Amino acid sequence: MTDAAFVKTVRYTSLLCCAILSGVAVTVLFLELTLRQLTGPAYIRVRQVEFGFFTWYIGAVTVPTLVAVVMLVLHARRAHSAVLRPSVVALVLLLLALLVTLVVNGPVNVQESGWNALTPPADWARVRDRWQIAHAVRTVAIVLALGFLGVAVPDRPAPVSSGHGGAET
Repeated sequence: MTDAAFVKTVRYTSLLCCAILSGVAVTVLFLELTLRQLTGPAYIRVRQVEFGFFTWYIGAVTVPTLVAVVMLVLHARRAHSAVLRPSVVALVLLLLALLVTLVVNGPVNVQESGWNALTPPADWARVRDRWQIAHAVRTVAIVLALGFLGVAVPDRPAPVSSGHGGAET
């Protein structure tokens, strides 16, 4: 594979994977807003059913997204490309989303998976609200990352920063 083909593959992989993450995050955000109407037992049951599918799926999409964006950043840095800044911003936003997942959403998921849906804990609504706020934050971060990747990825020659003599990406 030529360098140009490799770069093109990395560009579109990062964009496609981030678009999938954005779609899932926005869908879950709207789903969660509708789930606010449920009682504690019904909400907990739905969330527990979600864990089986979404946990592995989100991981399976997040890993190639991060790898592709890191590779895009490294290539843009090496080539002194103008796409470096939007690529770095996208990477920082994706890392922020990952941090929110690891600090808030993941631990709440583990906590909720152990709940008895028939007898929810007294603070189930507070825990739900915490999860939903954190999810909204990570959704915004992922969607913004997609926007920055959209700026970084178009299939046109990117202007090269002057004075560095690097190749275009």
